[in-house]
Amino acid sequence: MLEQKNELNFEGRNIYVGIDVHLRQWNVSIYVEELFHKTFQQPAEPMALNHYLRQNFPGGQYHSAYEAGFCGFWAHHKLKELGIDNIVIHPADVPTTQKEKVQKTDAVDSRKIGRSLQKGELKAIRVPTKETYEDKSLLRARKSLVKALSKSKNQVKSMLYLFGIRMPERYMRTSAWTRNFSRWLKEEAIKGFSQESGRESLLLTVEKVERLRALLLRANRDLRELEKSDLYRHRMELLRGIPGIGLITGLTFLLEIEDIGSFNDTDQLAGFAGLVPKCHGSGDEEGKGEMTFRGQNNLRIELIESSRISVGRDPALGMAYLNYCKRMDANKAIIRIARKLLNRIYYVLIKDRKYETCVVK
Repeated sequence: MLEQKNELNFEGRNIYVGIDVHLRQWNVSIYVEELFHKTFQQPAEPMALNHYLRQNFPGGQYHSAYEAGFCGFWAHHKLKELGIDNIVIHPADVPTTQKEKVQKTDAVDSRKIGRSLQKGELKAIRVPTKETYEDKSLLRARKSLVKALSKSKNQVKSMLYLFGIRMPERYMRTSAWTRNFSRWLKEEAIKGFSQESGRESLLLTVEKVERLRALLLRANRDLRELEKSDLYRHRMELLRGIPGIGLITGLTFLLEIEDIGSFNDTDQLAGFAGLVPKCHGSGDEEGKGEMTFRGQNNLRIELIESSRISVGRDPALGMAYLNYCKRMDANKAIIRIARKLLNRIYYVLIKDRKYETCVVK
């Protein structure tokens, strides 16, 4: 007597998974080809999703997507390791109906991601390697220290103003935090407080500044060591040869783009860096506005700051900046210079050649 086999087999069929990621749990929506299967919650763990897919859709070709956000890219790398073709997408790229905008829930979000993935409407963003992402974390740590240090310095000065303690003129003329200034705060400024609580509050804040300064110096040393590593040394030498490009801008650029060869031209690179204007048009009228919100914010900021330095060091950029300022606001002019600076960066990296002043437009 023949036995009846009821084994599932989804070989050759595409299984699409939309994931709305959260810290403790994921909302998951599954489509089998064009047919909606179900939406459910599961632990925030790729292995749990992998187990469900292989148990319920054995032999299928698994595709998944989730929006970039707080969770980073660890889930992406793990899903890829498990054989699931995952992509990470920009939240603004997910087609959303008016009803979905009004009735926004985690389940709705996962369903629209799965639906858009099945229809081929989603475009993957650039995902860094694990190694690059860890190197970027050092830059982020430094940025956090810079922000905290600036805030603490302002707290000290605010306390002096609040209690009517006037700084000597030699310290008011500069924003630099010197050892002499620190000594003056500890030995002279505290005399302006009548109670121990006031003196202690100033000393605690000054000590916090000094600790943050020490940590920032440590972070800078670590980044200089990273610059000397085999992975970055040669490219950093090329970038450092461009007027205005220093340690932080150079490393930020290399860590954000990873491979310059993945960009077809400077226009594509400018779009990635967020140095392209918004376009708007209606009928016969077209216009360009401020920079697009898309792109790498950290990279854009560093390029703009470096451009302010480059106009004083590169004759061609300096002349271009003066010409721009004749017909537009200085802030808009520096954006144009940032684009030119980006062209120079692209040139030296794609050609693997040292920068020559006034060669690149």
